[in-house]
Amino acid sequence: MTRLAVVQPELTLGAVEANLARVEDLIRDAHREHGPAVIVVPEAMSTPNVYAKILLGAPRPIDGQPLQMLTRLARELDCVLAGGFLAIRGRDAYGTFVLAEPDGSLHLHDKDIPTAWEQHYYLGGDDPGLTRCGALGCTVGLMSGWEWARYRTSARVRAGAAQLVLGGMCWPSMPLNWGPGPIRWWVQREHAIWRRQACELPGQVARLTGVPVAHASHVGPVRGETPLGPGIAWQTQMLGESQICDRDGTILARLTLEDGEGHVAADVELVPATPSRPILDRFWIPDMTLTTKLAWHSMNTHGALSYRARHARGGFPWQAWPACDLPDEIPPSDPALAPAAISS
Repeated sequence: MTRLAVVQPELTLGAVEANLARVEDLIRDAHREHGPAVIVVPEAMSTPNVYAKILLGAPRPIDGQPLQMLTRLARELDCVLAGGFLAIRGRDAYGTFVLAEPDGSLHLHDKDIPTAWEQHYYLGGDDPGLTRCGALGCTVGLMSGWEWARYRTSARVRAGAAQLVLGGMCWPSMPLNWGPGPIRWWVQREHAIWRRQACELPGQVARLTGVPVAHASHVGPVRGETPLGPGIAWQTQMLGESQICDRDGTILARLTLEDGEGHVAADVELVPATPSRPILDRFWIPDMTLTTKLAWHSMNTHGALSYRARHARGGFPWQAWPACDLPDEIPPSDPALAPAAISS
């Protein structure tokens, strides 16, 4: 049996250094309490992903502080660590999710589609999110954000014969400060639907892939801005639902929104996959509402245009830094383990 732990942090918008320090404390605490072989923290562990100007300066070099923290703790604690952050790779930013092994091996995955307002801050990647983890002796599927919610992601994991899924989420609620009257009713309705979908999704992915999953999520209130709504605050709530599920979708450990910040652990068996649900020929796993679909398409378009225009005029603070990158797969013998970035 292999013990997995998931960390559910409550982080501060844009406070990258303070957030990384908090995540490190939670990782150490989870290691002391559970003694796991794997610890998973969410995507965006450096800052929650919402629409806010402070996010323009949130990405860090791929070989910078977030990656160094994961690499250092994996070695020191002698366990596998997984977590994501906004990373500068070459001349663009990406939502990168990292698997760090105790021997220094690193496995990098860039989220395929930035979700809605995230399009303002980074691009999507094209790697399959599949890697061989030597410490676990199996192939691992990495999922970041709403990759969890798309059938094609689970299809990639099945095609790659993975025996474990690790990943994280930064799933906000609807703007809880909007109201009164019909608007407030609509917001509360969508909020309830998103909470249910966030709760069900890890188990759905476990059944679709036929392997255990460890899903780490953000929790707590975050105040952002409203895309296409200048001056309108978006008071959101990260929905929690950090879970470890067995291959049949059974929840073995869980932290809800009400549980707040913390960590849980459970033991799973890493054996060949046995999917119990088919991959359907559709985009979303949950039955997304019309509101969600409209927001997805409009915010994706708005954000992608904004990123390209800002990048073309050199409007991101990180564009003034030297461009560098790392390969997606770094073995322990690779000189990049310093890790010295490669120029691009």
